[in-house]
Amino acid sequence: MIQLVASMVIVFVIAALLIWGAVRAWRSRRGVVRWLLGPVASLFALALTAGFVLAVVGAVKLFTPPYNYPNQTASVPVTGGTAQVARGRELAMLCAGCHSTTGNLPLDGSADNFLAGGPPMGVLYAPNLTPSGPLKNWTDAQIARAIREGVDNQGHPLVIMPSGGFHGMSDADVYSIVAYLRSQPPSPHNPPPPDFTALAAALLGAGGFPDSAQPPVTSPITAPPRAATAEYGHYLTTAIGCRDCHGENLTGGTAGGSNVPAPNLFTVVTQWNQPDFLTFFRTGAAPGGKQVDPDVMPWKDFSKILTDQDLQALYLYLHSAPPKNNGS
Repeated sequence: MIQLVASMVIVFVIAALLIWGAVRAWRSRRGVVRWLLGPVASLFALALTAGFVLAVVGAVKLFTPPYNYPNQTASVPVTGGTAQVARGRELAMLCAGCHSTTGNLPLDGSADNFLAGGPPMGVLYAPNLTPSGPLKNWTDAQIARAIREGVDNQGHPLVIMPSGGFHGMSDADVYSIVAYLRSQPPSPHNPPPPDFTALAAALLGAGGFPDSAQPPVTSPITAPPRAATAEYGHYLTTAIGCRDCHGENLTGGTAGGSNVPAPNLFTVVTQWNQPDFLTFFRTGAAPGGKQVDPDVMPWKDFSKILTDQDLQALYLYLHSAPPKNNGS
């Protein structure tokens, strides 16, 4: 919050000075000043003013709860039973790549600032999700909402949280994750809270740095029985993030919001046999021997949560569905 306010004040002051300078230049009696400095100062003033307006829009998105967004506080069926915690532990491996200092469980928060190494965007660490972190003050329903709907306990949108990929996760699975999060040992790791700059807020306001808010889940979501069936394979594609990279219809997109293309799964996987498909998720080796970067396609993370039966279900779904092209 400190960086955001300070940087927005700086942008506002510079924009105001440029506007003042542009006005003075256009009023100058000296032609060189009027026709050389006037347009230049006006151009910079316009750009900074537009940037400031976009930063205000982004700040409003970050700190004003969406209009009429349901503030779910009711309890959810989190029993903390052995089976529920075990299932949650499986699924929590999806979170370890961001929410862990080791890339494994427990989910003690990230060690690195996700916004470092590029333009000055601010500070963004994945928070500690053990009982000693911020979630200790959240209800179970609010945690479930953050996972599937991408908003915090106050209804503010999260960022870089792949809620779009988890939006179709069943109630049973999301409640299992909540049960596991509650069961973890407390961790002393304390990542700093998010603090964006005016640049990040402006990109958010312009839609170039999207937030994670999803439509509210307003009715129960159930999954088919966990089995090697096309129906369960279809469910997995809606629950573990496949559609975040490969597109809503799995017909192609970009990996993890980057510029790396993610292929049409229907045209790729239908060329593979089932052993090739399982080998890929266990080793990262595609048919032909090409090794796939796990930072682009997180096959290592998926391998930790998907059993051979789960992978067979995915394979059957991608082979049973009618061939699809981009945009279909």
